[in-house]
Amino acid sequence: MAVIAVWKCDRDGKMFDDKKAADEHDKMLEFAANVTAVIEREVKSVDEAAAEEIGLLFAKHRELLAKACKGKPEALLEMNTVASADAGNVTSLAASK
Repeated sequence: MAVIAVWKCDRDGKMFDDKKAADEHDKMLEFAANVTAVIEREVKSVDEAAAEEIGLLFAKHRELLAKACKGKPEALLEMNTVASADAGNVTSLAASK
């Protein structure tokens, strides 16, 4: 019987074949949770579900956001193309609460 190592993300229960991918996914979810918390705290008119979606969107595209913050605002336009292709793969943060 072979033993196969797998890593489970404790935030959402997703399983990974390698530790690096699991750690990266966990960091992405932590970033999303922090963005969500800031949005909920600062924008009172945004409901919890919308804040969570925004947090996940920002977390999944943090490299593009970083480029935009460093003086390349057109990088945000690339997010629309990537986000529409990735729309069905959003992981809810509610599993971690």
